[in-house]
Amino acid sequence: MRPLSSTSRSAAVHPAPAFVDLECGTGVPSEKRQSVVSTKRPESAAVYHGPTIRIAGVRVPRPGLKTLNFLIGVILLVVLTQVHVFATVEQQGCFAILVVASWLWATEALPLYVTALVVPLLVVLLRVLRDSKGTRLDAHAATKAIFGTMFSPTIMLLLGGFAIASALSKHGIARRLAVSLLARAGTRTVWVLLANMLVATFASMWISNVAAPVLCFSIVHSILMTLPSGDPFGKSLILGIAIASNIGGMASPISSPQNVIAIQTMSPAASWGDWFAVALPVALLGDLVAWGLLLLVFQPHKSTPTVEPLKPVAGSLNAKQWFIVAVTGTTIVLWCIESTIEAVIGDMGVIAMFPLLVFFGSGLLNKDDFQAFQWTVIMLAMGGIALGQAVNSSGLLATVATGISSAVEGLPQWSVLAAFGGLMLVIATFISHTVAALILLPVVNQVGLAMAGGHPRLLVMATVLIGSGAGGLPVSGFPNMNAVAQEDRDGNRWLAAIDFLKVGVPASICVYGIVLSVGYGLCLAIGL
Repeated sequence: MRPLSSTSRSAAVHPAPAFVDLECGTGVPSEKRQSVVSTKRPESAAVYHGPTIRIAGVRVPRPGLKTLNFLIGVILLVVLTQVHVFATVEQQGCFAILVVASWLWATEALPLYVTALVVPLLVVLLRVLRDSKGTRLDAHAATKAIFGTMFSPTIMLLLGGFAIASALSKHGIARRLAVSLLARAGTRTVWVLLANMLVATFASMWISNVAAPVLCFSIVHSILMTLPSGDPFGKSLILGIAIASNIGGMASPISSPQNVIAIQTMSPAASWGDWFAVALPVALLGDLVAWGLLLLVFQPHKSTPTVEPLKPVAGSLNAKQWFIVAVTGTTIVLWCIESTIEAVIGDMGVIAMFPLLVFFGSGLLNKDDFQAFQWTVIMLAMGGIALGQAVNSSGLLATVATGISSAVEGLPQWSVLAAFGGLMLVIATFISHTVAALILLPVVNQVGLAMAGGHPRLLVMATVLIGSGAGGLPVSGFPNMNAVAQEDRDGNRWLAAIDFLKVGVPASICVYGIVLSVGYGLCLAIGL
């Protein structure tokens, strides 16, 4: 028999395509997948060639950074449940859950949504919940209580927002509107940059600041492909969309998960009208300041004075698209007047069922669209709600808030906001905006309640707005992560970390100042 060539031996030993197709879920017919699963791979294909360590005389794969961070989380859980820092075992257990969840979220040793699912598990196992009389709940009662809390009106608000975003995107309304607005920006790069930033912020209000940058980058792709590698206008355009999308995350109650968490934290929740009254002026000023910084740092008008204008989509909206616009508009109006019809509808979460029922019931959205919802965000929000219930029920939140309130006693409310806002800005820059809100907002609210003449809703809202402005690093929110992945026509990345530091950090600090001045004044003016 003729010996195999090196290529043939490699193909025989590593029949990878079938297994790659199986993992991806595509490329292998469903009726054949069972046979693919049962196919035995040659032993040589299972040989591990990476770094190893010796344990008890046996070489095993060296654990990666995520594994080490997970093990540190386990050690923290064991240690913190054994020490006695707080007065009750419920508070001690809840403190352990809070620290471990924060560690896992910060290091991403587990996916964020997986850590969120760990929270209710530990809440039940460690029995940190108490009833209204302060009696520790048993496992059965704790399970009913925590699961009953997790599916709240806030989750329905998220689902309603996802339904609106899905309908606007699927039927081309969001793209048509964005292109129509950008087509009116003219050809001068200075105004094209500002128009793209405003469109990114506006899109973030309705389809979330996760989907908005994806939409905007797809629209400007044709412009970017005409620019040379490293062109200042290309850099400023991509970075401007990212910053504006982050800022757009504060613009409406459904534009980002952290806003939904803030509404869940406030009692009573801020109405849509109140939110718009504060957030829209702050977001607009933030966009203008960021635009000025981009012009100052990159000076795109010098390298590329003009660009070819975008062509608006031909024709007008059809009947189906007008119907979607009408349903969306009606939902938003109902959300805005929720406080006046609260006796009838109960909560904004009930209003959120309207677009869900109409869009899916009419067939405008289908099962695939429902499955495409950002369920990881839903799980993260539910985990955050569970954590909030735990720190409140166990008494940990009251204990921590009392300690902080004593430390800030005598300080004016503005100074307390400045301190919490600065902390939020730092945490949101290095971790995720949503995780920062999950950790910090309950404490902010409780401190506000404990302060004499405090305004807890003001503190919560202003703090979460500051968090949305954090964008100093490539990892500071999904818009930044999406921006740093954009490539030019030669396959080179448009942005480096230094670009975010040069513009993102000053822009974040400016948003912080805008919230502390304009935002704070508006919150007081509307009575938050």
